[in-house]
Amino acid sequence: MHQLVINGPCQLKGETWVSGSKNSALPILAATLLCEKGTIVHGIPHLKDVTSMISLLSTLGMVYSIDDKLSLTVEKSNVTLLSPPSDLVKSMRASILILGPMVSRFGEVTIDMPGGCAIGARPINLHLDMMSKMGASVVMMDDKVHVSAPKLTGAIINFEKQTVTGTENAIMAAVCAEGKTVLNNVAKEPEVSDLCDFLRKCGAKITGDGTESITIDGVDCLGSCEHRIVPDRIEAGTLLIAAAMTKGTIKVNDCEPMHLQSVFKLLEQAGASLDIKDKTVAIDMTGDLKPVSITTEVYPGVPTDLQAQFMAMNAVANGQSLIEETIFENRFKHVGELKRMGADISLQGNKATIEGVEKLKGCVVKATDLRASAALILAALCAEGESVLESIHHIDRGYSNIEEKLSALGASIRRHPNYMVL
Repeated sequence: MHQLVINGPCQLKGETWVSGSKNSALPILAATLLCEKGTIVHGIPHLKDVTSMISLLSTLGMVYSIDDKLSLTVEKSNVTLLSPPSDLVKSMRASILILGPMVSRFGEVTIDMPGGCAIGARPINLHLDMMSKMGASVVMMDDKVHVSAPKLTGAIINFEKQTVTGTENAIMAAVCAEGKTVLNNVAKEPEVSDLCDFLRKCGAKITGDGTESITIDGVDCLGSCEHRIVPDRIEAGTLLIAAAMTKGTIKVNDCEPMHLQSVFKLLEQAGASLDIKDKTVAIDMTGDLKPVSITTEVYPGVPTDLQAQFMAMNAVANGQSLIEETIFENRFKHVGELKRMGADISLQGNKATIEGVEKLKGCVVKATDLRASAALILAALCAEGESVLESIHHIDRGYSNIEEKLSALGASIRRHPNYMVL
């Protein structure tokens, strides 16, 4: 089992870049089930979850090629298997995204309950209710579900709460359904709009993405297109927070500033100076690091996927802060590991109070989920001495070449198999 070995403290300096968005790549890959061969998707991030999704789709019968610039081409757009392997489905929650396109184009699918990070309940009932309203038969079988429909029909679907994957699944189910579908109380994340842009290029009729209501007029079938995935706003935010924590000066290229407005506001409150241009953000953190209190919200609010990283930043800020997590009920597992490094954090329900400390200390810590992994890496960059991060398979699910990017900015970080801690 590999580990990341980090020696701190450091001050990040230089330029880096942002990879394609994981949270765009996964639904767009699922959407290729609806498209003709010849479809090309640029900017595929080199991530474990992406590899798992491609493997899952390939086992169904889809055929892809990927070049050295991480552009994916659909070579064959058909399926021969209607039930994907359990191990691939259970390795990531995003596997539920094949539900809509499989039933829409191929009439049925049998799928296990998805797996992924244990950060709280993410039930698929919203997905199944949506499919039922569009005329599908839903049959539960132990830990599997069989969903089928000769032809999905348009419907008015009111989501009881905003759900990104639920919204995406509904869009993919509706694009080739018979008639009009109206989705209300939908997720407004940029990754949803990126999926809609991709589908529109293939011939889908979708309006309203980015607002609370999306309308889809079903078409008979989709064609092919060429599309580039949007930059990963969570990776960009993580890199900017890392610069602030280490009192560094870095330039982040190939990002989308419009997707990061809530992050910029918090970084400026923390004392950072930002220079924001078309596709780049430069950050300079030379003064005292101030704490920032946050409440996680759906987009365009503060992303839950950056909560752990902001907590790590507040752990070394000058003062007290409060973080409230409103999206997932079990997303404070990184607190215990940060406290092992000397952080002063107390929990009460879904709220964490952080008292900034002068310095953290390096030690052995264990990643509990994807974003917790990022927070522990950031803390290790500020800590005195050596830190060893175990269970780094989590970080590989969502950050492409993280150690290479941080090393290029001056961090002492390396991947090591079976590192022995003395």
